Amino acid sequence: MSEDRLAAVETRLRRLEDERDIARMMASYGPLVDGGDAEGVAALWASDGVYDIDELFLAGREQIGEMVRSAAHRGWIRQGCAHVVGPPHITVDGDDAVAVCHSLMVVHEEGRYVVRRATANHWRLRRTGSGSGGYGWHVVKRTNRILDGRPESPALLAGGVRGESAGA
Repeated sequence: MSEDRLAAVETRLRRLEDERDIARMMASYGPLVDGGDAEGVAALWASDGVYDIDELFLAGREQIGEMVRSAAHRGWIRQGCAHVVGPPHITVDGDDAVAVCHSLMVVHEEGRYVVRRATANHWRLRRTGSGSGGYGWHVVKRTNRILDGRPESPALLAGGVRGESAGA
């Protein structure tokens, strides 16, 4: 195999490994947050990372961990809840990446399961070399917007598929 061809294969393999690591890291959010693992959830973010949710703006790992430890969140865990992150579309550009997906928050209420939230998710990520779970990637900014007809929600998804950062 020529050196050029080998280099091309190594580049493709690295991209596939990056996409797999990012998808696994994103998929770990639901089990960690539903398991009440505040430190595990916070460790998914860069130390200065941001979680921008419609009604919350969390800056840094401490605030993200506090969200998981909050009375409201502990109440959802006690009654039964599932944060389901859909399959992501990931665009890797060197040590930066953008991923978009849908997510659902399903809660158990009065003997049945109810979708409490359906959101558009836009993730900006950075390779750090030593991420949570050994993934080597951290969340720089995750933006969630409810899918309730407002134009910004589908725009987050479409822009992310094009590899655009949301509100860099």
